[in-house]
Amino acid sequence: MEFTKMQGCGNDYVYVNCFKEDVSDAGALAIQVSDRHFGIGSDGLILIKSSKTADFMMDMYNADGSQGRMCGNAIRCVGKYVYDHKMTEKTELSIETLAGIKYLTLSVQGGKVSEVTVDMGIPAFAPGQVPVAAEGDRVVDAPITVGGKEYRMTAVSMGNPHAVVFVEDTKTFPVGEVGPLFEHHERFPERVNTEFVQVLDRKNINMRVWERGSGETWACGTGACAGAVASIQNGRTGEEVMVHMPGGNLRIRYDREGGHVYMTGPAVTVFEGTL
Repeated sequence: MEFTKMQGCGNDYVYVNCFKEDVSDAGALAIQVSDRHFGIGSDGLILIKSSKTADFMMDMYNADGSQGRMCGNAIRCVGKYVYDHKMTEKTELSIETLAGIKYLTLSVQGGKVSEVTVDMGIPAFAPGQVPVAAEGDRVVDAPITVGGKEYRMTAVSMGNPHAVVFVEDTKTFPVGEVGPLFEHHERFPERVNTEFVQVLDRKNINMRVWERGSGETWACGTGACAGAVASIQNGRTGEEVMVHMPGGNLRIRYDREGGHVYMTGPAVTVFEGTL
């Protein structure tokens, strides 16, 4: 099987072109390739497939073999893959995901894609849409007890569930300890991605993320969107935010009038190989 290792802000996946390859058990393959000691090493597996409703389809699996609905860093890399591999000449693309169709604008330099802007759609705040067990029409700066300690969280769905928690210092916060407790908390029936956010100023935030099924990752595209949207909803930043993560930066713009969130960031090919 031929594969391509790609990353967006250090959020790395193994990409397989299913126009050429046949994958029978994607969950098992995701576990195999994601292992950083005995496999290729990644946060999961991305299958690029044909679509009846969009230009291409992104089928994603986490490192533990569970299927994911959407990944912002991965979808930018899908856009780069199909353009760089001459599967399309279009720089405006539609990609089908389990979280709906997403629309990409590709920035091309020297015949290769260097940066991608993604219309990430409209964030959902209703508890049933996140989902999170809560009353009311949204969960903003709401208390939650995790591991015997009370936190304040803002819950939002960007096609997958997110809980955003503001902290004083992301560098020293024990993400590895607290992240799993949030992921498996009883209030999240589908588990949850948790973003730990430190607001620097009205235009910049630091963020670390614990992703359900993958653990702490260097970056998360949907998480960056969730972190920015939560910062805006809580009045902590303006409507365009640079999200600084261990793996790099993403520029997030929230058009509150139109309701859409736009994410801009890099997409990088690391290497190609045969498994």
